Amino acid sequence: EYEARTGRTCKPPPQSSRRKNFEFEPLSTTALILEDRPSNLPAKSVEEALRHRQEYDEMVAEAKKREIKEAHKRKKIMKERFKQEESIASAMVIWINEILPNWEVMRSTRRVRELWWQGLPPSVRGKVWSLAVGNELNITPELYEIFLSRAKERWKSFSETSSENDVEGVSVADREASLELIKLDISRTFPSLYIFQKGGPYHDVLHSILGAYTCYRPDVGYVQGMSFIAAVLILNLEEADAFIAFANLLNKPCQLAFFRVDHSMMLKYFATFEVFFEENLSKLFLHFKSYSLTPDIYLIDWIFTLYSKSLPLDLACRVWDVFCRDGEEFLFRTGLGILRLYEEILLQMDFIHIAQFLTKLPEDITSEKLFSCIAAIQMQNSTKKWTQVFASMMKDIKEGDKNNSPALKS
Repeated sequence: EYEARTGRTCKPPPQSSRRKNFEFEPLSTTALILEDRPSNLPAKSVEEALRHRQEYDEMVAEAKKREIKEAHKRKKIMKERFKQEESIASAMVIWINEILPNWEVMRSTRRVRELWWQGLPPSVRGKVWSLAVGNELNITPELYEIFLSRAKERWKSFSETSSENDVEGVSVADREASLELIKLDISRTFPSLYIFQKGGPYHDVLHSILGAYTCYRPDVGYVQGMSFIAAVLILNLEEADAFIAFANLLNKPCQLAFFRVDHSMMLKYFATFEVFFEENLSKLFLHFKSYSLTPDIYLIDWIFTLYSKSLPLDLACRVWDVFCRDGEEFLFRTGLGILRLYEEILLQMDFIHIAQFLTKLPEDITSEKLFSCIAAIQMQNSTKKWTQVFASMMKDIKEGDKNNSPALKS
């Protein structure tokens, strides 16, 4: 177009300026330093050519070193994975052949407790959780079916009509809100797995267990966070067994206090937690105090979901393993373990950044590092253990209530 407009012809660059007859094709940009300069530029001196050759050799050597290092790293990871798989396989044999058949006798022995700390083999995890949680409520699979049928009837009646103002003593609006919340929360439960969302294999099972529970415990109803607990149980147990474990788990004092939003009990748990926080991590404790950063800001979410939302799923299951062994104390010990793991980072942060960090923990957290930090946490203040400190908090609150009683004042 330019030639037609101007009448000029563009001459191609002289052939001599083009590089040709390469001895080799450069494999990368780093290899270009070995090439001679184009003929229209001054040639390299001998010293410069030697220096470039040396630089290239150094770069190649460095690349080889990196490659060997990466290969060693991959080999180490594979070796550790193989070792872990062997450990799980041998532990599984012990659990199936020795421990489970003699559960009541062996559960509290030192050997079993040590094996338990290392994490339960996935194949026996659900069974051990069920036995450890127990069934104080005496729920049967038949009872689950009854409450599930009742939940289905409610769903059906809500979809057909909403004209009634009150059904069985609970307002339709409240229950519809609860059912809508269940539906919304199911879609948010482990979204990366795609198994609990609509169309996923476990969507209906999760919906059934949560719906049945709202009928079984209308005094508690559905509370956000429950879906994560039910989902973890579904992944490890059959449907009816998952419901039995779920109902009994939520009936434990700590879970009941949180899910019923019993403020006085929750404050007692927080106060007990802070006693051990100060004992184990005094520097970080004072840092949090300076910003008036209280445990409820980060602990509530951790306790509500038993860490299943905050930690990677495999790590959360390992926390559940020891929680089933040690009870509520381990939930707070895990919280202190997380704070210990990230202590140096948290000491550099202000209120907003600490709250954001603890609300969304790093995804690369590993079980080895976390459990090493948890093991370093001492759940003993002077001569008092968790249960004793907690009991004294309970006593102080009761005495405070008596002193503030209008009857006593009059």
